[in-house]
Amino acid sequence: MPESFRQTETEESGSHRQQRDQENQKSRNVVSVISQLVDDNLTLVRNISTGLAVAGVIVIARSIRVVTKFQGASEIPLRFIERNVSLRGKIHCITERGIEVEHVPIYLPVISPLLSRHRDVSTSPLLVHLAGVELTQEGKMWLQKNLVPPQTVWLKLISREDNTLHCLVSQSRGSIWSYCMNEELLRLGLARSAPIAGVPPGSPLYWRLHKRLHRAEVKAEKKGWGLWKKESLWERASKDLKDNPLLRLIGRIFQRTRTE
Repeated sequence: MPESFRQTETEESGSHRQQRDQENQKSRNVVSVISQLVDDNLTLVRNISTGLAVAGVIVIARSIRVVTKFQGASEIPLRFIERNVSLRGKIHCITERGIEVEHVPIYLPVISPLLSRHRDVSTSPLLVHLAGVELTQEGKMWLQKNLVPPQTVWLKLISREDNTLHCLVSQSRGSIWSYCMNEELLRLGLARSAPIAGVPPGSPLYWRLHKRLHRAEVKAEKKGWGLWKKESLWERASKDLKDNPLLRLIGRIFQRTRTE
């Protein structure tokens, strides 16, 4: 009995071993076939992977609108205004209505041409006002001199009214530094601070901007620049003399006497 039992056990173990060997052989054959298929179609697999990656980036880019060229204030998403996003643009011209700026979206190789291939090539500039600033005539002339097409500027979105954007407009000064045109005009005395349109007066954004712009205006007032320029003693005396009624009467009598 013991010998028969051992013989039976040996036969069963041999059968199990043979069965495992067959299964391993089948697994190796499947792996070999898949590996060979991938090797034969490696270019196709890479192209599919690249296509899926590009498609994903395109979907993300379109959803966040980073490569979209805005041709009107109404096209800009509300979340851009609420988050005070900065947009890049080129000066188009300066008119009595404000600064016209052509939006320049972020350029992504491959993706930007795909998204713009079937779009209309016409361009329409954005109408921009300097937020919190009331320009003088000298200020308008200064802007026309310092913002010449096609210079690049950055528009920090503050608010939107109809088709007008109220922004902090910044211009590069060298490779690193930039300065805010809103502050610069106030600092030179070429503008007055004004209520910030489209921003609730009690909001943190309003007071933060108001404090920033007011600080620039105070500097011009202290230094007597621009519209804060103080008349000299001689200028004030000359003006007082011209405005004196008695002297004006004497002048008219003297002029009449000369003509007679």
